[in-house]
Amino acid sequence: MEGTLIELAKLGGSIAAILFLFWLARRLDLGGDLRIRDEAHARALADEAICGFEPVDIIIDKAGMGALMKDASGRHMLIRRHGAAFVARLLDRHSESRLDHNFLTIGTGEKTFGKVTLNLGKDAQYWAAGLRHMVT
Repeated sequence: MEGTLIELAKLGGSIAAILFLFWLARRLDLGGDLRIRDEAHARALADEAICGFEPVDIIIDKAGMGALMKDASGRHMLIRRHGAAFVARLLDRHSESRLDHNFLTIGTGEKTFGKVTLNLGKDAQYWAAGLRHMVT
C-alpha cells in the first residue's frame, strides 16, 4: 500500500511539472504561430537579415510563411520561417525556381535552407519571370 502511494505521488508530481512547463511556455509566448503579418513586418525582417536592403517590391505568401522581395538594384531576397524565427537569403541566378499555377517553389542550393513553396496567387507568374531574368 505504501509503495502505491509513493508511485501515485510521483505520477502526480510529474503531471504537475508538465502542466507548469506548459503554463510557463504559454506565458512566455514560446512556440507561437509565427507569420509575416504585412509589408512593414517583411521590410523589418529584410533589414534584420541584410542591413540596408530596402525592398521596392514585396510579395507575401498567402499563409504568411514566407516572402519574396526585390530592391532597386534588382537583388531578390527570400524570407522563410525556420522554427520559431525567420531566415533570409539573397537569391542569385543559380537559384532554382519552379512555377506551378499560383505556387512558386524556390531553392537556393543550400541543403540547410532547403526549398520553399510560396502561394503567391496570380502574382506567381510575375515573380517567376523576375527570377528567370536575374543578372547577379
